[in-house]
Amino acid sequence: MVFTPSEIENRLKRILPTVRKPGRYTGGELNQILKDWTTTKTKVGLVFPDIYDLGMSNLGLAILYDILNKREDVLAERIFAPWTDMEDALRSASIPLYALESKRPAADFDILGISLPYETLYTNTLNILDLAGIPLFNSQRERNHPLIIAGGHATFNPEPMYAFIDAFVIGEGEEVIQEIVNIYQDWKPTGLPRIDLLRSLTQIQGVYVPSFYEAEYDRAGRISMFRKIEDTAALPVLKRIVGELPPPPTRLVVPFIDTVHNRIPIEIMRGCTRGCRFCHAGMVTRPVRERSVEEIVNAIEEGVANTGFEEIGLLSLSSSDYTHIIELVNTVSEKFKGRHLSISLPSLRIETVSVDLMDAIMDQRRSGFTLAPEAATERMRQIINKPVSTQQVLETAREVYSRGWPTLKLYFMIGHPSEKLEDVQAIVDLCKAVLKEGRDVMGRRAKLHAGVSTFIPKPHTPFQWAPCDTRENILEKQELLKTQLRGKGFKLTWTDPEESLVEAWLSRGDRRLAEVIYRAWLKGAKFDAWKDLQTYHAWIDAFQEVGLDPYFYTHRERDVSERLPWDHINTSLRKNFLVQDMKRSLESETLDDCRDNCYACGVLPTFSDLRRLHPGDTWGCPDVAPRGKQSHLIQMNVSESRS
Repeated sequence: MVFTPSEIENRLKRILPTVRKPGRYTGGELNQILKDWTTTKTKVGLVFPDIYDLGMSNLGLAILYDILNKREDVLAERIFAPWTDMEDALRSASIPLYALESKRPAADFDILGISLPYETLYTNTLNILDLAGIPLFNSQRERNHPLIIAGGHATFNPEPMYAFIDAFVIGEGEEVIQEIVNIYQDWKPTGLPRIDLLRSLTQIQGVYVPSFYEAEYDRAGRISMFRKIEDTAALPVLKRIVGELPPPPTRLVVPFIDTVHNRIPIEIMRGCTRGCRFCHAGMVTRPVRERSVEEIVNAIEEGVANTGFEEIGLLSLSSSDYTHIIELVNTVSEKFKGRHLSISLPSLRIETVSVDLMDAIMDQRRSGFTLAPEAATERMRQIINKPVSTQQVLETAREVYSRGWPTLKLYFMIGHPSEKLEDVQAIVDLCKAVLKEGRDVMGRRAKLHAGVSTFIPKPHTPFQWAPCDTRENILEKQELLKTQLRGKGFKLTWTDPEESLVEAWLSRGDRRLAEVIYRAWLKGAKFDAWKDLQTYHAWIDAFQEVGLDPYFYTHRERDVSERLPWDHINTSLRKNFLVQDMKRSLESETLDDCRDNCYACGVLPTFSDLRRLHPGDTWGCPDVAPRGKQSHLIQMNVSESRS
């Protein structure tokens, strides 16, 4: 059946009063962009495969929405996953999944761009394709079906989703999405088959078309061969980066309902040079690129005028490492004095949260302050390359409480390599010591919130060869924390081991996981990051049906010589750099901020040509021709970084 927007709207009138938060599904918000469907050449549906409340807070989605809609020949509209009640209503009323702006069915778009910032969105992605009436498997799509592309941090190991996505964008999408649209526009009027479009896409740096590659496995289940079967395909596929951050979006869509973050998000810096060994984002987003204070302040001015939001989120992986952070906060505070704005810095490092910075933001509305020591002993912090002393943690906590923040949130991980039970006990001891600092300053008003997640060795990090901790060990460690971190002033949150295992399978899996994902979805798996909807048994059953051992992907230590499922994806980091850093962790050896010392990770010389086009202090990497000893290191590794 062909569904027109008016037909969908009529049916929605009947079902929206029956679901929770109907404002998720109506569109029509301030600053939404609605273009003429019939006169606009190319239609792009931007899909965030989770609920509106989360997707509307995703900066990547906002950036692409802004960039694409600035083109006269392109329209971009938003598509989100319906919550379970709305999904049931859509299926009962035979309404296909639709875009918020025009109410057009998702299947009517030329291109569907799916954001995959985390792996637990995979089953939701299948559910969205099914709700849209689009074949789930890329091998079953024909010329009239939308081109299905996906990007985001989870796609740095694209293999578990290889059977469902036509093309992956590896890396940053601001320029790539434009090139994909251009190639699509050239292809569509030709009448050529879909495979010709896919061949053309392989000419774009950073685009991976999985159907043009194949893998073979040995008797132990390890990858023995990975090769391309199409001459135009690249091997390896080098990630895409932008040399300079484009202007941030400032005409943001203003939701009708509360979302996770009701704020103006301004990315002040991209990338990180700290080298935390567990941090996937910090590794794959290198190099660091910064915006100027002037550009950020102007963006805030425009954003406030266009949206009316009263909170500004100054975003990066490590906001306190932004070179001009104190100048920026002081400038914003002075410029917007009396306008009741608040500034949030959601990613602060303990060693760079200075007294000056705390003084600069203390005039803002204060509720909570977040720090991430990640581990509670200095031994563990050296292993993960977060060399902060316990004394420094306590001193920073004292300064935070003394400036009137009543709640301090500390993030920790359990399950790190080489972790012992006494390291988990140290989390309890450190939290109690921190709360005591608060009580000494502000009495019973002081509170401490400990957020404890489970470590997963991620692709493209020095820990990618390490095994995950077992479910039994994690439960034991969590029980210790639950027993001892209780009472007035304490709050403890943790991640269910089952959720962590699902994420580990999906982030560390190979192509064979695609069949597991499909079967788990058939058994009801979706919203896998939502505690209330977890279907762990569906995943275990799916593994059994496919004949794969889930422990093969989680608890097995890999040899550095083993071919990993993501080895054909080149993040620009040299394998030897990751191996050496993994060995450093075993010796509790730390690395400095690589803006101070270049460790020849591979970013340079891989992107030296791009670096030359953007001189000055925009990049966090050193000059293209670094001096002395570090220059020698880089020159020695030119060939390896390109292989």
